[in-house]
Amino acid sequence: MATLLYRVGRWCATHYWRVIGGWLAVLLVFGALAGAFGKPASTVIDIPNSRFIEVMDDMATKLPDVTGNVSAAVFTTDDGKAFTPAQRRALSEVLDDWAEADHVVGVLNPFEVQQQMDAAGTQLAEGREQLRAGEEELQAGEAQLEASRGQLEQGEQALAVAEQMAPNSSQTAFLRQQVAEGRAQLEQGEEQLAAGREELDDARRELERGEQARDAAAGVRFVSESGAAAIAQISFDMDPQSMTPEQREAIVDLAEPLAADGVEADFGTEITQELSVIGVGEVVGLAMAGVVLLLMLGSLLAAGLPLLMALVGVGVGLTAAMAASYFGAFHTMTPALALMLGLAVGIDYMLFIVNRHRQHYLAGMDLVTSVGRANGTAGSAVVFAGSTVIVALAGLLLSGIPLLAQMGLVAAGTVFAAVCVSVTLGPALLGLMGRRIASRRTWEKAARQHVAATPVADRYVGLVTRRPWLTVAAVLAAIGVMSVPTLDLRLGLPDGSSEPPGSSAARSYATVADEFGPGMNGPLMVVADLPSGTTAEEAAQKAAETSTALTSELLDFAGVASVVPVGESEDHRTLVWQVVLDSGPTEVATDETVKAIQAAVPGIEDSYDAEIGLTGRTIANIEISDRMAGVLPGYLAVVVGLSMVILVLVFRSLVVPLIATGGFLLSISAAFGALVAVYQWGWLGEVFGVHTPGPLMSFGPILLIGVLFGLAMDYQMFLVSGMKEAHAHGAAARPAVRTGFNHGARVVIAAAIIMFSVFGGFVFSHMVMVRPIGFGLAVGVLVDAVLVRMTLTPALMHLLGERAWWIPGWLDRLLPDLDVEGTRLADRLDADAATARASDPALTPA
Repeated sequence: MATLLYRVGRWCATHYWRVIGGWLAVLLVFGALAGAFGKPASTVIDIPNSRFIEVMDDMATKLPDVTGNVSAAVFTTDDGKAFTPAQRRALSEVLDDWAEADHVVGVLNPFEVQQQMDAAGTQLAEGREQLRAGEEELQAGEAQLEASRGQLEQGEQALAVAEQMAPNSSQTAFLRQQVAEGRAQLEQGEEQLAAGREELDDARRELERGEQARDAAAGVRFVSESGAAAIAQISFDMDPQSMTPEQREAIVDLAEPLAADGVEADFGTEITQELSVIGVGEVVGLAMAGVVLLLMLGSLLAAGLPLLMALVGVGVGLTAAMAASYFGAFHTMTPALALMLGLAVGIDYMLFIVNRHRQHYLAGMDLVTSVGRANGTAGSAVVFAGSTVIVALAGLLLSGIPLLAQMGLVAAGTVFAAVCVSVTLGPALLGLMGRRIASRRTWEKAARQHVAATPVADRYVGLVTRRPWLTVAAVLAAIGVMSVPTLDLRLGLPDGSSEPPGSSAARSYATVADEFGPGMNGPLMVVADLPSGTTAEEAAQKAAETSTALTSELLDFAGVASVVPVGESEDHRTLVWQVVLDSGPTEVATDETVKAIQAAVPGIEDSYDAEIGLTGRTIANIEISDRMAGVLPGYLAVVVGLSMVILVLVFRSLVVPLIATGGFLLSISAAFGALVAVYQWGWLGEVFGVHTPGPLMSFGPILLIGVLFGLAMDYQMFLVSGMKEAHAHGAAARPAVRTGFNHGARVVIAAAIIMFSVFGGFVFSHMVMVRPIGFGLAVGVLVDAVLVRMTLTPALMHLLGERAWWIPGWLDRLLPDLDVEGTRLADRLDADAATARASDPALTPA
């Protein structure tokens, strides 16, 4: 590998215009393909084989009018007073315009629905009065019937006497006729009374059902009690997050005229969420990385080279990914993660090669040889470091979750592009720049044989190794404290409460919570499928009975505020309810209520001979979070095992990999702890823009594990490989720790600061979902570089001494010698140079 990269570096440094032209052509081709075939990113999170998706699809098939693709628009008056008739008319016009918009299949007018709900209450009151009147009439009829029954009995007694005294008399015949007519009238009256009683019983049952439905839906309103806020529901034929930005913007634009009437319209994140990848925060982070490079390299051209290489690598990776989106749209997080990683590793990888080249070039080596040697040594380390990141990201395929696999593969492809650019285009530009890679002042220092010492690094490693046990204890204590919040880790998906205050989504969420209750921001959908094989009448009766009973049963669960039947299929065999909870979508109480309902589903199914399913955004949030939490331990085990194997191959030791892997777990724990403290507990929330603390994004932790693993191995490689090289050249184990630390500390700390700057820029991203990932990576990188690799690792290596490099003889013979740092290449080139000087005195320095 080292020899191959040495030859590649020399060729690229010599034929730099060809290399530059080749990469420019690659960018143009991928850019053209992306423009021609790329699809807009989406915010939809699709998890195959999830129960909530199966229920949603089944509901969409059987009740197409009851769609789960619903977005709420919230209207408020500017003066806080009830809507005026003019404002209601203006709002109705907007609703009519929405009904004609692309992908809109229905719009619910809040004033009409609220009027119907209020009228239903009045009708129920009138029905109760009518029932009471009917009961009074029935009682009067029963009294009359009882009186008639008594009269009939008297007539029958008189007829009996007459039959005995004068059976053939006309008077007896007349009496006989009267008794028969009375008996017929009594039977008719009894039949009428029975029919009236049955009608009254039916009316009573219907009234009780209506009153039960009213009571169950008592907490549901579409116009607030103050009359100053209203919720309109827009139904789409697809998930609104899958619509194009133009189609979603059209919905917002149609509501703009309302401002002139004193009405403000706000929308949820599914309508307003911005899909652009780069924002102000990312630019600031990149600028900070440029400042660090300038301070380290002392030249604008030299500092700009790593930035340029990172941008080219990201450009190639993202345009290729956009072209590939022709086969399936990407989630908005996919390019954001690729951009974040591509910038960070692209800058760092090129920095390693530039730093090594400058050392050789300033020491007097000719340009082409210096570039080739830097590419063969530092470039080999870059290839290995990039490979670990790529493997860790590609390992997300093992999660079985397409979203994670998609993000992992695109990010891995971008890192691969960054590696290729660093070891080909980087040497070409180094060859083109020539002596301009260093400032004139730096060349003057080099001419005076000035040696760039590292007194700060030397003093630091001396301090760390002077009291190694104390150092180890201090680091473990510090990381232990940082890790405590990890015990309270909860997973979820961001909602409107996570959006910046003042944004449309945040206002919409807050208005709904304040005016209509927090549960209205994420109602549950409960679907019941009744058995087939019955007549239409029996099915209708079964549906009515099940609807009433199940409404009452759902309402009995703790935390349920209201239950509203919202749909029934034409064959009466599929019923849908909307269940509103007392708590918001991401609250702990919501999770507890949903879990209680899900636990009771088998019993409910047995009781009603029905199949019960739950769906909706809140259910999706919980199921996705549970799925991610289940995948996390297995992925962590794979990554830890992988790190052990790779590090054993690289360092030919069993102890060093244990130290490296243990350090990685410490870094992950600290990063998780910081995330929980800031984003879940709300510590320093004002600093980091966390205005409503909540659970961590479901797929954030698994992404952090994959990315931090690769970056941690980078720092391990660039720092500990120097210790290994010094030890391999004959230095004792403990002095080798100090030598290796001095060799790599400067570039490692610069790389860590750069990555911290880039990731830190994403902490203030306009994309809410990206912020915690950027924060976790920034904290994880800083902890891993400063506390784990530059403090804990040298202390432990010093404590262990020669034992740190122990490996069984049989295993040492089996392992291939990777020579990742290019040590053998460097030794061979030095030997060749020495031989050349010995044979030609003109090459010997004066």
